[in-house]
Amino acid sequence: MSYQLHIPPRIDRERPSLVVMLHACGQTPDDFAAGTRMNELADQRGFAVVYPAQTAAANPMRCWNWFDHKNQLRGRGEPSLIADITRRVAAEQRIGAGRIFVAGLSAGGAMAVILGATYPELFAAVGVHSGLPYGAAHDPSSAVAAMRGESGGPLRIPSQAVPTIVFHGDADTTVNVRNGAAIIDQAVSLVGGAGGPIAKSTRTQRPAGGRSYTTMVYSRPDMPSLAEYWVLHGAGHAWSGGSPLGSCTDPAGPDASVEMMRFFQAHSRR
Repeated sequence: MSYQLHIPPRIDRERPSLVVMLHACGQTPDDFAAGTRMNELADQRGFAVVYPAQTAAANPMRCWNWFDHKNQLRGRGEPSLIADITRRVAAEQRIGAGRIFVAGLSAGGAMAVILGATYPELFAAVGVHSGLPYGAAHDPSSAVAAMRGESGGPLRIPSQAVPTIVFHGDADTTVNVRNGAAIIDQAVSLVGGAGGPIAKSTRTQRPAGGRSYTTMVYSRPDMPSLAEYWVLHGAGHAWSGGSPLGSCTDPAGPDASVEMMRFFQAHSRR
């Protein structure tokens, strides 16, 4: 599996970080980088970004095969390849596992969820835009149903919780917004119990000239922000706050790249 690596002119060597970015169907690393503006953000803040590239041989639409059972397991398939790329780049750039994060859009978002579930020791936090929960499908037909928001049975439950931030448009006709809520439910259900009750705070913003959105923050006394869910009102299947230079972007929304990096930095581990 090939990949593109972006190293900023001045990487933060005291707190080096790596973000793994997984593109959507029909996209390339160049397209995804342009649309999310993640490389520009990396140059400003001094972190590295790696973009694994899905091949047309693996999927004609260059989608990550998140719905295939073998790609939902540790040590197999696409998650294993992406994890290997992540470890290689992290070793080359001397980045510890506590400061490695993964984010993705659509099929890439679904694969980001899988990586958080199967490699929780490698990824300190997960960012998902317009994606699907872990184990939502097991073949192409169940994938279509899951994208419509139809339940295909009980979801596979990850063994360990990873802090997760989710963005999803409530007018998304490609991946139903119910999937965003399901991702959050998975993330939150694993961290209840010993650390105290989970609290939820909700705030709706209506910026002038921009897209309105509602943010739900889930916290516990020992974990101030264990998960965040951003519902983008009237938004479709597109990266919020992205650049029109890339495909699948919604420049009118809040900047998902900036907010994901804020969340990631807050959840870095020693």
